Amino acid sequence: MRPVVKQSVSVIDSHTAGEPTRVIVAGVDELAGATMAEKRECFSRDWDWLRSACVCEPRGHDAMVGALLCEPVAPDCVTGVIFFNNVGVLNGCLHATMGVAVTLMHLGRLGAGTHRFDTPTGVVSVTAGESGEVTVENVRSHRFREDVVVEVPGIGEVRGDVAWGGNWFFLTKVPDGMALENSNIDALTDYSWRVRKALAAGGICGADGGEVDHVELFGPPTDPAAADCKNFVLCPGKAYDRSPCGTGTSAKLACLHADGELDEGQEWRQAGILDTVFTGTVKPAAAGGVHPVVSGSAFVTAEAVLLIDPAAPFAFGIPVNP
Repeated sequence: MRPVVKQSVSVIDSHTAGEPTRVIVAGVDELAGATMAEKRECFSRDWDWLRSACVCEPRGHDAMVGALLCEPVAPDCVTGVIFFNNVGVLNGCLHATMGVAVTLMHLGRLGAGTHRFDTPTGVVSVTAGESGEVTVENVRSHRFREDVVVEVPGIGEVRGDVAWGGNWFFLTKVPDGMALENSNIDALTDYSWRVRKALAAGGICGADGGEVDHVELFGPPTDPAAADCKNFVLCPGKAYDRSPCGTGTSAKLACLHADGELDEGQEWRQAGILDTVFTGTVKPAAAGGVHPVVSGSAFVTAEAVLLIDPAAPFAFGIPVNP
């Protein structure tokens, strides 16, 4: 239920390889739930006004990803984290996990070293350095369907893989003649959004009917000396990821390993649309697939107190209709 009196919410902003994260650090009651997945459902059901107030305009913007700190459920975890964006809650988010790590270090709540974070998709291991570098060992990632064909109106047949990296992805090669450049965002967004809608219309989904809500286009890097691949990732809400996308990199690593193109411990450098780079390796997972280990850098950019006055226009954010 939306509040009827003024609220103050403390946040710390950061960016990871260009992608923003806004961490809610104070001003929220503890979420109900016996698991992190239940806590996420509680946040989505009872606190959606806070999600939109924090990350949507006029306080935020489409690319802003939020993270709410909460009590962990799994043992030996330093924090629980719920991730969300401009249209709803997310399953996981590695760039935001890196943002949470540097935020907690900034607040003096976390020291350099390895720590466990409890998330709705499982526990992730986070190793934080003193200069913004963060490495995350992700939850089990795997390719769910190989060489899926989807008929996209106005485009034709598109082939790709459906894979889990903490979110469900459709990974496909960027079409010939479409430049993976920041100056080409409109065309990349239009193409990816058409694919996303065609996946939904065709009933193409992940395990247990999971929505494939991320589309990842990949192709050659701008600088082969700096990266092995370059991507463009369109997220739910029609915003593109400014970073190489941590869960998207995880899905890519899982597909490469499944194809025999990436050995355990072998490095893969994934560039994003801004040519920032995540470095990844894989470890075998007991249930099949891999545990991706993804490294990047995050930096705190602001401290703020958000003031939410129910009497003000757009107090709870401007709704996004992608």
